[in-house]
Amino acid sequence: MLLLRKLCGVLTGLMLACAAHAGKLSIVIDDFGYRPAQENQVLQMPSAISVAVLPDAPHAREMATKARQRGHEVLIHLPMAPLSKQPLEKDTLRPDMSDAEIERIIRHAVANVPGAVGLNNHMGSAMTSSLPGMQKVMRVLNHYNFYFLDSMTIGNSQSTRAAAGTSVKVIKRRVFLDDTQNEADIRNQFTRAVRLAQRDGYAIAIGHPHPTTVNVLQQMLPTLPSDITLVRPSQLLNEAQRTGPLPQPAPPRNPFRGVKLCVVKQQPVPASRALEVIAESISGSRAMRYINTHFSGLTFSAPKTP
Repeated sequence: MLLLRKLCGVLTGLMLACAAHAGKLSIVIDDFGYRPAQENQVLQMPSAISVAVLPDAPHAREMATKARQRGHEVLIHLPMAPLSKQPLEKDTLRPDMSDAEIERIIRHAVANVPGAVGLNNHMGSAMTSSLPGMQKVMRVLNHYNFYFLDSMTIGNSQSTRAAAGTSVKVIKRRVFLDDTQNEADIRNQFTRAVRLAQRDGYAIAIGHPHPTTVNVLQQMLPTLPSDITLVRPSQLLNEAQRTGPLPQPAPPRNPFRGVKLCVVKQQPVPASRALEVIAESISGSRAMRYINTHFSGLTFSAPKTP
């Protein structure tokens, strides 16, 4: 019975250890507020799937409220200026805006997306690559206790540097699920996100409420590997942000760096000396000490033969 209890304890510990080291996958669906039919399908998915709502979308408040009621984490999907020349949406953040103007736009977005706990950028390559511009954004977010999910629409985003000196935590997207509307491509990107989570411990994937994306998620979410756990972005705020391959462990530090190491000359050991070392080791062992303590002075006679 004691052995059985110990075995159960070991198995429980192994299960907890496996759960602690499971890869964490966060999926965020952007552009909420324009497609209620597809968005309602997303809200039928596991509550760990999070949604990012465009604050000036016609169904922004409705979908944000419904998502929160169903247990989904809600972000504000705020338009930010891209480097490309194209028409900008209303209240798109630009690097040349004043602190007051950026504060007004974010305040308006918070009112239109009730229950939001974070913010991510819609487009934004020009804005997120501007350190002064992002510093203004972070100063405002600091008052709302929001985190910032960087959609990483440009490689040299300044979001992490801009957040320095504030309480705003920055996390970063690793995979875009649906750069194309081809279901095979979306499945490949979903699989890539899973593998990154397995390799690095976590990954954040961003998609959109397109019919093809919804179909792929409906098919693949039930088939997630057992070592992958769906989580909300806020559950990754304390993860070390990784963007490349896993770092190789550093070699042990040599405290005698700069000093020549002693070279030990290999010499054969005589067999008699080897036997002496073994005997000394046995005589000093715990078992021999026990025998000497409890059985010293006892004599044993050989059994008499009939």
